[in-house]
Amino acid sequence: MRQARRIAAALAGFLAFAAIVEPAAAQTSINEELIWGLNNKLLYVAVPITVLVEGILIYTIWEYRNNDEPQPTRENRRLEITWTVATAIILLFVGVASYQVLGSAFIGGATASGAQENVEGLSQDYDEGAQAPAEENAVQIEVVSQKYFWQFNHMEADGELTESDTLVMPANTTVYLYVTSTDWLHAFHAPDLALKQDAFPGEYHTIKTEVYEQGTYQLYCAEYCGVGHSGMLGTIEVVSQEEYQQYLEENADSGSGGGNASGNSSGNASGNASAALAASPA
Repeated sequence: MRQARRIAAALAGFLAFAAIVEPAAAQTSINEELIWGLNNKLLYVAVPITVLVEGILIYTIWEYRNNDEPQPTRENRRLEITWTVATAIILLFVGVASYQVLGSAFIGGATASGAQENVEGLSQDYDEGAQAPAEENAVQIEVVSQKYFWQFNHMEADGELTESDTLVMPANTTVYLYVTSTDWLHAFHAPDLALKQDAFPGEYHTIKTEVYEQGTYQLYCAEYCGVGHSGMLGTIEVVSQEEYQQYLEENADSGSGGGNASGNSSGNASGNASAALAASPA
């Protein structure tokens, strides 16, 4: 009886700990919200199972520590059927909970969520993998990666608007990011927003997101792409819808900002890469 109480107390302690460690702050994006929601569901299942198994193990070790003549366990069909059914129920719960999240276009990828539709305004001569928005007033931004910088083409602008290394996007609005590469493998990774997508030459991969919190977020290349990989960084500026519209109006067709940014980023990255190669031993 005492052992059962101890196990119950330990279980209650673990559940309280799980409740404490659950993030209290609001999630920055719907992607992060979905991922943390799944993690918490799995945690609430894993903690009781862990406590139960470890409790039985500790009890068995302590109870039979002085048993010099151990006997083999006897067949118990009820017990075997019980743990088989319990395991099946647990796996079914994990599978359904995971499918609900991984099947979402925000996590599983907008490209795989439905039939592909033609997307107009892309800078490359292909559109494979680019998924047109299903929502009205969704923002579309093309993300082009190359050694060793990022280029962002705002397809909603009334005219051409291209920026390098700084992605401006509105908060509380569905955003589609069409990620591709012009040379080799890169990876668009914004960990604070729970966004990550590989960039392949010759095809697009679509990220669907909605960011809740305005602010500045770090962008990385998460795929090793050469000597300038560590310097392939960027910034994501999340602003209000009004500020985003003002940004589009003020910068569309300016040409100079985006072009100079692209040239400076490309030139600096290439220069750094050349310097690194020259400094390396033959």
